[in-house]
This record gives sequence, structure tokens and C-alpha cells, in this order.
Amino acid sequence: MALMPYDDRDGFIWFDGKLVPWRDAKIHVLTHALHYGSGVFEGERAYGGVVFRSREHSQRLKDSAKILDFEVPWTVEDIDAAKLAVMAANGHTNCYVRPVAWRGSEEMGVGAHANTIHLAIATWEWPSYFDPEMRKKGIRLDIADYRRPDPATAPSTAKAAGLYMICTISKHRAMAKGYTDAMMLDWQGRVAECTGANIFFVKDGVIHTPTADCFLNGLTRQTVIDLAKRRGIEVAERRILPEELAGFSECFVTGTAAEVTPVGEIGPYRFTPAKLTETLIEDYTAEVQPKQQAA
Repeated sequence: MALMPYDDRDGFIWFDGKLVPWRDAKIHVLTHALHYGSGVFEGERAYGGVVFRSREHSQRLKDSAKILDFEVPWTVEDIDAAKLAVMAANGHTNCYVRPVAWRGSEEMGVGAHANTIHLAIATWEWPSYFDPEMRKKGIRLDIADYRRPDPATAPSTAKAAGLYMICTISKHRAMAKGYTDAMMLDWQGRVAECTGANIFFVKDGVIHTPTADCFLNGLTRQTVIDLAKRRGIEVAERRILPEELAGFSECFVTGTAAEVTPVGEIGPYRFTPAKLTETLIEDYTAEVQPKQQAA
């Protein structure tokens, strides 16, 4: 199937306060963020015309920028409204939403306090991040060579573009070996996350998931933990060592793009998607649907 390039599409992108034709949303090659990673972004989904947890995503975008030492010059309310505006302009109701903020091109060098801060928001129709047939039996994960960095060496609580460099490398290496994605360890060799999703395991009816202290505590992760607790399912957030994987029966990953996706294999370890994973998939699907307002 031919690729549909992201720079050559019909539609509109919200760019620094106004809607511009998709193909005209351009930046200069000497933009600071391209050279030094001074950009932050969000990944969101709209269901039935409503962006799920929109306000939390907008606030996290601004918080991520502050961690990278810049201020997004639009309020949370402005950003939320802009998402809806670009969705309407593109005729999207069920779609992926991508806000991104970055340092501009006034100064070129490591220091760039004078650079203008830009914000753009794009929307497009994007089905499940993983192949539907693979999801039924569980996706296959490699174990990545690169590890999530020590939080003393990188801004791990920010959704910063630069932090995804090792994720891209790890996913490419995994795909080259026939896997769908890769699971990453943390700097101490403990289970951390996948390249773009958080990870969960099941043993004897209890859900186990790594403590989010050196990687992003995803909003989908938080939602799924809440859904499990509503059902009275115990959730243990703790350090997980790779050798423990042999003792888990189910595994799944979560993320805005991935939603809730079963895992069938991680390197030498095997899992069987079963009732608990299926229940959380159903609960998450119901949770993201727009709620009817009471009359």
C-alpha cells in the first residue's frame, strides 16, 4: 500500500493561532527544535467529536514545555478550543490529535532564550496503532538494547520530542527482526515501558505495572488503572525485573495510539490474552465514548 505523506495532504492545521492549509504549515530548516530537540508534543484521540481527557493533555503539554525551560503562550482553554477548531475544519469526529510546541529559528546554538515559541495542532484519521489481526492474538515485542535514562540525566516527566530518539531506534530494530515493537528496560535493568506505550502484566488476578519514575505516567495508563480499581482488581505499581516475566499469564500495553492492546510475546516469554485483558479493553472502549449530558 502506498504511503500517504504527512506533508502532502488536504485539510488544515492550526498554526500559531490560525488555521492554515495543510501543505502551508511549514518551518525553517534552522529551527532550534530540529537541531537541539527543544520541542514537546501530545498524542490524543477524539471519539464522537470529543477529545478524550483534552484538558489533561493540554496541561501536560504546557508542563512539559516548562520542564524544557519555555512557556507555551496559549492557555489550556485556548489549546482545547484550537483542537476542536481544527477537527471541525477537517471534518473529523473520530481522529488522532497531535499538538506540538517548539523553539523557533531566531537564534542557532544551544542557548536560544530569544526564540519564538510556536504551537501547531494537526488531526488525522488513524485507526489502531497495531495491526487488528495481531491484536487478536497479542502483539510480539522484542527487548530493546537501549534503556530509559536515569531521571537525573534526562527530563523523564516531560513528553519531550528528544526522548523519543531511542524509541525510534528500538522500534526500527524490533521491526527488522519481525517484531511489532520493543519493551525497554530502565537504566537499572528493570522493566520500564514500550517505545510508545506503558506496559502491564497479570498474575493470579492481580495487575502488575512498573513504577512510572523514569518514563511518562501516561494518561491512558492512569485511566486503565482507575478502570481496574473500579472493578475491585488489585493493581501493584512496583519494580519489575525481566526474569519475573516468566511468571505472568497475561500482558497488555496502553497508550493513546495503542489504546489497550494485548501482548502475546516478549522475547522468550509467552502470554495468552484472556478475560482480564478483554474486560479492560471493553471498559476502556466504553470510557472514551462521549458521555450524554443530563437534561
